[in-house]
Amino acid sequence: MDIVDAIRTYHDDLTSIRRSIHAHPEIGFEEHRTSDLVAGKLAEWGIAVHRAVGGTGVVGVLSRGNSADSIGLRADMDALPITEATGLAYASINPGVMHACGHDGHTTMLLGAARYLAATGNFNGTVNFIFQPAEEGLGGANAMISAGLFDRFPCQQVFGMHNRPGLEVGAFAIKPGPMMAGGAFFDIIITGRGAHGARPEDSVDPVLAAAAITSALQSIVSRNVTPGDPAVLSVTGLQAGTAYNVIPETATIRGTVRSFKRETMQMMEDNMKRLASQIAAGFGAIATVDFRFLFAPLVNDPAATDAIVEAAASLVDAAKIDRASAPVMGSEDFSFMLESRPGAYINLGNGEASAPVHNDRYDFNDAAIPFGAGLYAALVERQLPRRAAG
Repeated sequence: MDIVDAIRTYHDDLTSIRRSIHAHPEIGFEEHRTSDLVAGKLAEWGIAVHRAVGGTGVVGVLSRGNSADSIGLRADMDALPITEATGLAYASINPGVMHACGHDGHTTMLLGAARYLAATGNFNGTVNFIFQPAEEGLGGANAMISAGLFDRFPCQQVFGMHNRPGLEVGAFAIKPGPMMAGGAFFDIIITGRGAHGARPEDSVDPVLAAAAITSALQSIVSRNVTPGDPAVLSVTGLQAGTAYNVIPETATIRGTVRSFKRETMQMMEDNMKRLASQIAAGFGAIATVDFRFLFAPLVNDPAATDAIVEAAASLVDAAKIDRASAPVMGSEDFSFMLESRPGAYINLGNGEASAPVHNDRYDFNDAAIPFGAGLYAALVERQLPRRAAG
């Protein structure tokens, strides 16, 4: 029996776990029920459990044989502040919170791999099962790293996985090198002087300054970034005033920046601060910029990419593995773990009919569970092989 078929023998149990997590979603650093569930299952299967690693993070440690080699496998646990509209029997019971990105499935797949590896023990070394909190822009990866993740639980390589809507179940997609963009959020606060809307001469109009800054921000990418270095700067909100006849005291611009290079991110931050400050000053206003670097570019190590591709090829037909997947401008804070240790991040299919992630009708496809869990298990057996007797 191959690994995927072996995991299918308890697919119903894993589906039940996944749907339980889905029904009880928790925002980053508040994953108390999820952490309890994860820790309980790991302990049930004889895996050493370590709690409160970077807040609500959990690490399970499983060793077999006498090798000092080690590997890390990571899943994210947090949900999003979205009201679910799926109408499913196991839909979220927590108002305004939803597993709209599939982290319930990621957690379940890693649990499935842990159960399989604990039962079979067909490896030589140590596996660290890393259940990370707060992936969705709240810094969960860095919290675990700062709490000594890789000092306490040494990993020669670390691997992660994410579902991909639109890709068939049983298929995988990856590329070596930069795969996902780094990301930042920004707020620009323009402070002027409020006045009656009928007497603009008495004001320093922050709305006018905000409009000029918003327009100028679009020049940062178009006039400073080479076309061969993809980058995005999007203004996603502009707020000012509450009355028709009042020029407000302040205006706020917010948005996001994405790039595949840290130096490009730094250039965009520097130019944003320069433009905002000087344009505001030209109107007699003051601008302050809060630029929050939340995600490093996610860069796959070539050797680790080969390793996880070969593990996938041991489970599914090679035609179902895209080894040169197009990079995406979305971000993922597993990138910080990949800056600390070599490793790779792969996508697995969530079905061609799946709603997109971060959508109120999204649901993780339970049919994908054996493939994700199987890939993690196969990777461990291949990267930590048992020595032949004699």
